Amino acid sequence: MQNLVKIRPPFLQWGGHLQSIYPSLFRAVPIVYERERLELEDGDFLDLDWHKVGSKKLIIVTHGLEGDSTRPYVTALIKLFSQQGIDGLGWNCRSCSGEINRLPRFYHHGDAEDLRTVVEHAIRLGYDSIFLSGCSMGGSLTLRLLGEHPERLPKEVMGAFVGSVPLDIYSSVRELDRPYKRFYMNRFLRKLKAKLMIKEQMFPGNELVSCRDFVHIKNFVDFDGRYTAPIHGYRSAFDFYEKASTKPLLHRVQVPTMIVQSLNDPFLGPECYEPSDNPLIQFILTKNGGHVGFMVQGQEYTWTEKKALEFFQSLL
Repeated sequence: MQNLVKIRPPFLQWGGHLQSIYPSLFRAVPIVYERERLELEDGDFLDLDWHKVGSKKLIIVTHGLEGDSTRPYVTALIKLFSQQGIDGLGWNCRSCSGEINRLPRFYHHGDAEDLRTVVEHAIRLGYDSIFLSGCSMGGSLTLRLLGEHPERLPKEVMGAFVGSVPLDIYSSVRELDRPYKRFYMNRFLRKLKAKLMIKEQMFPGNELVSCRDFVHIKNFVDFDGRYTAPIHGYRSAFDFYEKASTKPLLHRVQVPTMIVQSLNDPFLGPECYEPSDNPLIQFILTKNGGHVGFMVQGQEYTWTEKKALEFFQSLL
């Protein structure tokens, strides 16, 4: 195995669970956003949160599953980049901005077209250098945009930095179904059920979003088989995991990309730690950091946030 980076976490964040949970619950990095609603061709919308300092350079940050643009791993990265004179955009996936989206569909690991729409919108606004970043599912969407149709990637996209990415979704699903990790999965399922209950009221009689069967949902395989797959056109949960995973796309990425994975990440299975042989991808393994954690003793910004800025500056 390649050399591991060891991060010095804050006091008492001594394991992968604490390094994941503490930043999610207690870290706060407030910034002032200006919201824009982007209307989509299919009748839906995306809410974009801008933090502008007057630059033609832009970082676009994509949040994780059931996250949003206010999550500290989004706001901190945008704040750090703004201090270097770079505009920031935290966009919200459908249903994640505080207002439910208009269609029965949601968002998922395998659909980066909304991110493509956001990038193209930013280019129309005049940005000439764009850097992409995302954590967890946001990392999946970012890598999918780069690798699914590399010939369609706008030339303004200079590169990407992603971390804590479930490169192989099913391996992460298996990890989160372990007895001592199910509290993560159950938290996600509770939030998803709350949205489905709203959808059920919006679309009465639509079996795709009916909550009648939710009593039988015990894990992600159940949820994705009952909801994610049929709503978004997959044959089954396992068809979704196979087609939505980004690991098979890494060899197609054509812009400089950095992937950071922590070995004590409670969300990732072993298949998520296998580096790509694509020379444009730097694959970094850290000994610790948890899932979207990477906090450092005495530092405002995480190890990954500083690494992302360093990587972007190297591309300039």
